[in-house]
Amino acid sequence: MEFNYNKHKDLFVKKDDSILFVLKKMDQTSRKLLLVFEDNRFSSLISIGDIQRAIIKNISLETQIGRILRKNVRVAYLTEQFDVIKQRMLDYRTECMPILDKNNNLANVYFWEDIFGKDRSRIESKLNLPVVIMAGGKGSRLKPITNIIPKPLIPLGEKTIVEIIMNKFIEVGCNNFFMSVNYRADFIKHYFKTLNDDTYKIRYFQEKKPLGTAGSLFLLKDKISTTFFVTNCDIIIEQDYREIYDYHKDVKNELTIVTALKHYKIPYGIIETSENGQLISLSEKPEYTFKINSGLYILEPHLLNEIPENKFFHITQIIEKIKKRNGKIGAFPISEKSWIDIGEWKVYLENI
Repeated sequence: MEFNYNKHKDLFVKKDDSILFVLKKMDQTSRKLLLVFEDNRFSSLISIGDIQRAIIKNISLETQIGRILRKNVRVAYLTEQFDVIKQRMLDYRTECMPILDKNNNLANVYFWEDIFGKDRSRIESKLNLPVVIMAGGKGSRLKPITNIIPKPLIPLGEKTIVEIIMNKFIEVGCNNFFMSVNYRADFIKHYFKTLNDDTYKIRYFQEKKPLGTAGSLFLLKDKISTTFFVTNCDIIIEQDYREIYDYHKDVKNELTIVTALKHYKIPYGIIETSENGQLISLSEKPEYTFKINSGLYILEPHLLNEIPENKFFHITQIIEKIKKRNGKIGAFPISEKSWIDIGEWKVYLENI
């Protein structure tokens, strides 16, 4: 097929574009891989993984992407047979394959979904880790609907919020769920009983009183013996959970927090002054980027022994305990639009 530059120009970035610019473009285009050009010639590829590794290393978001590009990327050539290119994409699970001519000019791009369809789950490795879903809250931010329906069962499209969250884990082979329940617990249990879905297993554990964001985990001390996920029941994250797990294990964290990058633009000029009120600097409508807690974590099982029995306890207190003994806590970054907090009316209404 003939390559249509205009159709794909939104996927092109320049070597001197900033990391922040490219990250936002990935969110705008819903692509995790973009083509990099220098002087109107194809130069390389940049992936969300490249950017995440840079952020983990504390490289400034204003850095040009040319400084973080991989030296070698996989490409194909017009002289190669289509079946050879197809097999290469399959072997390396390549989202897109640039096709170059004999002068190394971009002649075409093959996209995974155009060749194999959208489903990649059958060829990916499986994690098979337990997942704890914290679903015991009252959902106060979504009142009055949560006066009747517990937050995990609020519909989002054709499924409930909690089913969408569960499906994200099922895609990577995590079928073993522990669900912390309290508010309208019988309602939640009855709903899943009527589904009678044997593709996953749910075991419920119920706090007798509100125990904070992590207090109920003491009930799992003898039930989980491997690395496990903990997730809130009102967040949806578009990220390959295998990559979060790989990072967690590679750097030997005890706990990993998934952090979403959040961009805030101040609609005014920001002034900095000295002690005598003398102007030091004036920034016109600056933008700031923060890492925020997304509500998804990976924990090592020994941390369950550090949770007091039947006491109000937040996950931040586990984090403080680890920090005091100089244990390793990591933060895995995801882009702003890879995280949705469904627990607020405005966001919920935008996504139904």
